[in-house]
Amino acid sequence: MTTIRRANERGHANHGWLDTRHTFSFADYHDPQWMGFRSLRVLNDDTVAGGGGFGTHPHRDMEIITCVLSGALQHRDSLGHESVLKPGDVQRISAGTGIAHSEFNYSPVEPVHFLQIWIQPDRKGVKPAYAERSFGSGAQQGLTLVASREGRDGSASIHQDADVWLARLGKGAEATHVLKPGRHAWVQIAEGEVTLNGETLRVGDGAALSNETEFTLAAKTPAQALLFDLN
Repeated sequence: MTTIRRANERGHANHGWLDTRHTFSFADYHDPQWMGFRSLRVLNDDTVAGGGGFGTHPHRDMEIITCVLSGALQHRDSLGHESVLKPGDVQRISAGTGIAHSEFNYSPVEPVHFLQIWIQPDRKGVKPAYAERSFGSGAQQGLTLVASREGRDGSASIHQDADVWLARLGKGAEATHVLKPGRHAWVQIAEGEVTLNGETLRVGDGAALSNETEFTLAAKTPAQALLFDLN
């Protein structure tokens, strides 16, 4: 079964410095039908204006993944990490017992566009940790594992039985993903236009898949998507 979540159905808030769209309930946006999907709790599509950003704030017991699509995002945290994330970079924060961080647009002029994802951990009270992985700005095509429980194949490790894949497809290219019995998937289109088992999905659209054995993404234009394989 496939359930489509269209881009224009998402929650939306424009704070001037931040233009944000919420696939699932978040902050002042609440929809009891969209509280998350399996362990995937938050999927925000954020554009921060030049010079803007999120001041230092705390988190606990959440796996937070940030994927930069365009621009540059400056990170600082209470563990002492400082970095600037660029397109193709993926950041993972395991908040655990507590971490404070800030995320600001590195440019005073150009916007930064990124996806922020929260995955509920399979246990609480872990030691806070931080990791980054760089997957370039689009050279590698197909499916690339960017986060997983064991941190396998060079991905960032998370405290949950979930695999996060980055799909990059040139026009006309396809990628097929097989789901093991009892597994579920969420697909989020970050750029371009694809078909998912024949259903057209455009930028900002998402889809939940359950009771499926496999599915295929076929790019109608150059496209980029995130694929979550969840228990």
